[in-house]
Parts: sequence; C-alpha cells; structure tokens
Amino acid sequence: MDEVNVLVIGSGAREHALGFFISKSRSVRKVFFANGNAGTLLDGFESIPIEVRASNYGRLAEFALEHGCITIVGPEEPLANGIVDTFDAKDAMILGPSKSASMIESSKAYAKEFMQRHDIPTARFRIFDDPEAAKDHISTLDGGIVVKADGLAYGKGVIVCSDKDEAYRAVDTIMNERIFGAAGEKVIVEERLYGYEASFICLSDGRSIVPLASSQDHKRLYDNDHGPNTGGMGAYSPNIMLDSNDIVYKQAMSIMRKAIDGLRSEGREFKGFLYAGLMVCNDNVYVLEFNARLGDPECQVILPRLNSDLLEYVKYAIDGDLDTLGPMEWDERKAVCVVIASEGYPFRYEKGKVIEGLSSNPRNDSDTFIFHAGTALYNGKIVTNGGRVLSVVALDHSMRGAIEKAYGKVSTVRFDGMHYRRDIGVKALIDIDSR
Repeated sequence: MDEVNVLVIGSGAREHALGFFISKSRSVRKVFFANGNAGTLLDGFESIPIEVRASNYGRLAEFALEHGCITIVGPEEPLANGIVDTFDAKDAMILGPSKSASMIESSKAYAKEFMQRHDIPTARFRIFDDPEAAKDHISTLDGGIVVKADGLAYGKGVIVCSDKDEAYRAVDTIMNERIFGAAGEKVIVEERLYGYEASFICLSDGRSIVPLASSQDHKRLYDNDHGPNTGGMGAYSPNIMLDSNDIVYKQAMSIMRKAIDGLRSEGREFKGFLYAGLMVCNDNVYVLEFNARLGDPECQVILPRLNSDLLEYVKYAIDGDLDTLGPMEWDERKAVCVVIASEGYPFRYEKGKVIEGLSSNPRNDSDTFIFHAGTALYNGKIVTNGGRVLSVVALDHSMRGAIEKAYGKVSTVRFDGMHYRRDIGVKALIDIDSR
C-alpha cells in the first residue's frame, strides 16, 4: 500500500489510541487530529484548526483531500450527523457508516425494530413517545426493567431499574426532565436480562466482516457495578467467557452477520466498526445495543493487542475488499484499561484541574500507555477538560499482571478530585478461576 496521511476525527481516549497505534503502520506518513487533545499534542500529532461540527464537514473533507488523508471517525455524533455522506460526495476516503446506517446506534427504537425484523435475539420491548403510556405499560410488568432514551446520550441513556418505582422515575427523568435532551423524545421499555456481558466488535466493508479481539466494558461508576451508567470506567481484553465458549462465539458471529446483511438489505450498507453489546444468558446470546463505531474504552484494550497493520484493514474496508485479507493477528498478552474521571462525572463536574505525572507515550515497544480524553493545554500545563479524563492501559502475559501494572501507572497521576474504579479486571480473574 502506498504511503498516506491519516485524519482522525474525535478528541477522546479512543481517538488518541487510534491515532497512536495507526501511526505505527509502515504506510503512514503523518497523523492529523480533528481536534485531538493535550495527549495527542504531547505525542507529537498535529491538531487541525477546523472544529468538528456539521457545518464544517465539507471543510474537513477538503482538508483530507488536499493532504492525501484516509479519515477515520471515532465518535458517534459525526456519524449520526452524516459526516461520511459529505466525504463520500467529495470522493474523500473515510471509514465509517453513512447517516442512515448509523441509525443502528443513533435510534434505539430503530435498532430494536431492526433486530426484530432480522431475527436478532434481544430483550422484549415496547417503544413510547408519551410518558404516561410508558408508565401504564410499566405497571403491567414483573421483574427487572430497563428504560432507554431513544437517541444518542453518550453511553448514559440506559437506566437499569430494580422495581417499578425506579422505572417510573426513569421515564420522568428522560421524557419530562429531558436530562438527555432531544434523545428523550422517545423511550424504550424492555425486560432486564441477567447473565454476563461481553463487548464484540467487527470491522466490515458492507459485506464481509472481520472480528476484533473480545473485550469487556465496565459501565457503572462505582466498584462492584454500583452507581449510574457512564460512558465506560474501564475495560479488559480478552473476554474469556466469550472466547472459551464456541457455542456463544458462533452466536455472536451470527448476530454480526445478520446485522450487516440486514442493513444492506434495507439500503443502509455499513462500512466501519460495528459494536454489539451482548448479554449471555445460559449460553444464549442477546443484543443489548449496537454501536456504529469502536467502543470507548474497549478500543483502548483491543488496539494494543493488535499485531496486524490496522491501516491496511481500514483501507481494504473502505475499498470493499476486506474478504481478500486474512484474519487479524493478536498479541497473546492481556490488556486492562482504567479510566480516570473528574469528580462529579457523569453529571456536573469542574474543569481546569492541573494534572501531574504525565509524559508522552513511548514510541517503541511498551506495556503501559496513557491515552487522553478530557484534557487541554492551558498556560503550558495539562488540565482537565471533560468528564472522562484519562485511560491508563497496561499489557501483561497474565490478567493479574496487567491489572497490577495498570493501577501502578494510575498511582503516578494526580489531579484534584480524580476518581476511578478500583476493581477493573477483577471479574476476569473470577472468570479465569471458574474455568
């Protein structure tokens, strides 16, 4: 493959990791970010002065064409707003699904009905645009209930309820208080499934699929899966409960196959990373949600384990030739990511806290990394600039070793009010011991 530049769209730890690992490709000349963060600058990448908003998608496409860039989109919002459609109209190379294909994430109502149409197993559900009708339905249910905002809520729009009163409050929070804004115009009320969760991501060119390494997210804010849902407080890879069970793995692959084929059959050909949040109940696999991009923080534990050339797979996916490549090759080491967040996240939090203990990531082989999310440069210092601030990642031949290395690295970072879970990866140790 000829040498190219790469433009990464996004400013989170997922995007920082994407840019960092794709820069190791033998075919990459330079990596640009729109717009990056303090960490991408610290690692020597260039942030371009074009803000990522819908009115600027044309300018971003022109920049990519002028600089010979392949563009990779990290976050969900630009995909949902049609950035890929704008790039495609200008013949600028970009990896990501179109606006219509991104509806599998941007509308949970569409996604649930899509799964129903294409025989993809998911929890029983009803969709409501009236809060009182939703509450009336809840009053007829028994057992655990989940209430979801229809639109994009950055990983926070799912409220898991243990009883009807909690579900009533969830409907009010989403539809009347509009804590998630326009995303709460509709809600999905569904049965709560019980089992173990797994994150499963594939790369697709619209027809073929290549699975990535398995992983496990930690959505809840506090240890032992307590507290509200967040965008993700940590992750590990691989997920032994998925990888060691052929029955479950085959179901997961079947789900991804049905999703890609189903989207194409509805005129929504999907190119990019398709994420399935799965619940495994007695060896039966159900889809909790689909995302139209790499997960965050799953990306931060998957890419450090990838031995294949990521850019090569990206280019072939864009060109529709993914079936000509073999499977990706993976490092046998385990990876753990601990997310460090601002005090108050996922609700109100302060910005501008000075962060100490940071340096650039080593360019040679390493087993620890720090990827930035909510950070900025201010008066020559790195300060907090968001809810999730840093992703601390470590590799080791054992899961226990990866956990110890990750938390050892966390201990070198300091800022006022920093918060993180102290049990990331512990579930993996329990799973390993139970096999």
